[in-house]
Parts: sequence; structure tokens; C-alpha cells
Amino acid sequence: MIGKYKVITLCGSTKFNEEFLKEQERLTLEGNIVLSVVMFTHQKEGVFSEVTKKMLDDMHKRKIDISDEIFVINKGGYIGSSTKSEIEYATKNGKKVNYLEN
Repeated sequence: MIGKYKVITLCGSTKFNEEFLKEQERLTLEGNIVLSVVMFTHQKEGVFSEVTKKMLDDMHKRKIDISDEIFVINKGGYIGSSTKSEIEYATKNGKKVNYLEN
């Protein structure tokens, strides 16, 4: 089977590890290609250099570039500064933005 699948990038605070995994699974089973974070940096505070953190942030924006839309993990309505930047970037580049919580 060859299908046309929507590509969705998950965005949000990496402190919401469980929510990322749950939504990644749900969206995949709905027939989407899901791009997500690989490292939950909030759980590894102080491990990464500033250069590495900037690289990871830039790589995430490249994921947004190849996506049709983003899905924001905003548990409890929380949206941090990195996620705000990703939402602005996605919006500026014509990507649809959906949220876990409205």
C-alpha cells in the first residue's frame, strides 16, 4: 500500500515526555508521519552545551519545514519560549497549528 500521509511535527516542552509519546502513537495510528523530539532535554538539564542546544532547536525547525503542520503539546496550557518560537515559525511559513489543549 502506498499512501499520501500528512507529516506532523510535535512541538512543546520536553518535560511532557509521556504526552509526546502518547500523541506520537495516536497520530501515527491515524495515518500520519510524525516527527518528534529525540532527546527530552528537560530531563538532561545541564548535559548539553549551548551550541548543542542551538543545533537541536535549529534541527527542530527543519522538521517543521518538511511538515504539513505542527501539533503543540501544551499540557495545562503551558507554552514555553522555545515552543512559542516554533509556533511563530510554523505560522510564518504557512503551516497549520493544532494544540493538545485549547
